[in-house]
Amino acid sequence: MPARLVPASDAAIDRAAQLLCAGELVAFPTETVYGLGGDARDEDAVARIFAAKGRPRFNPLIVHVPDLAAAEALAAFDERARLAARHFWPGPLSLVLPRRADSGLSLLASAGLDTVALRAPAHPVAQALLRAAKRPIAAPSANRSGRVSPTTAAHVAAELGDRVALVLDAGACPVGIESTVLDLTGAAPALLRPGGVTLEQLTAIFGHIETAPPGESAPRSPGRLPSHYAPGLPLRLDVSNARPGEALLAFGPAPPSGFAEVLFLSQSGDLVEAAANLFAMLRRLDRPEFTGIAVMPIPDKGLGRAINDRLRHAAAPRHLRVPKSSRTRQRVYE
Repeated sequence: MPARLVPASDAAIDRAAQLLCAGELVAFPTETVYGLGGDARDEDAVARIFAAKGRPRFNPLIVHVPDLAAAEALAAFDERARLAARHFWPGPLSLVLPRRADSGLSLLASAGLDTVALRAPAHPVAQALLRAAKRPIAAPSANRSGRVSPTTAAHVAAELGDRVALVLDAGACPVGIESTVLDLTGAAPALLRPGGVTLEQLTAIFGHIETAPPGESAPRSPGRLPSHYAPGLPLRLDVSNARPGEALLAFGPAPPSGFAEVLFLSQSGDLVEAAANLFAMLRRLDRPEFTGIAVMPIPDKGLGRAINDRLRHAAAPRHLRVPKSSRTRQRVYE
């Protein structure tokens, strides 16, 4: 049965808030991707998020709040964290911080770790829903675990069906790629996942930023599983020539010839446009008449760093290695 998909009117937002308060799951738009939301203080609701996504239990969730004041009730903020929130909230930045003992958050939402990832989304529908629900909302991307993230309500309905009570439809997500995740639990800020806030923007505020190496055996950030954001077809990166039956994700005005179909992430070479198109176009090319999806090189700067991160994970071998212990400093949020 398909999910109930409704335009994000005031009445629909109020209904979604009621469902969240009753322990149901609701999908809603953020500026990055659509999220699969549940009450972050309700263990049963959080468990249902994992079940709906088919998500490994060692993989924690990002908790969404409307503002800094709400976030400070859930985690210990130092001056660095407040500085980050003042510069980038509401917006596409998630902060990993020590969880307050009195937060009331589900331990499953943090996969048993003593930290929590928090974000204040900028999308007006997400903000209205958080304020109507009056509670923190755990919300990973609204797709089956490891699959391409959804940037429209139709993507959510196709992925999750009746696993979600309601999908608030507010059109396409303007950023189109997940939030940046910044770990502020160590001596130096650490970039765990590139995303809508660029490394250059963070460096301008904090100076040196540590970066997590790709492919950790026990991931500590959203999307750090070896295979993630993956279409069903094999993905080939940095291509300059066609293979039989391949479709192409092109970047720039002059793609190579010989592909069965070509979609332009950005014909003008605009990284913002490419990020917004990435997941939707991967879905459009993930069809059985093609043998695979090829992708032209993307400049590894600004948002291009986040695009390349998602593409490398999507192209990785499709297997999982479960860490020996989920109680390490290593985290993976989605």
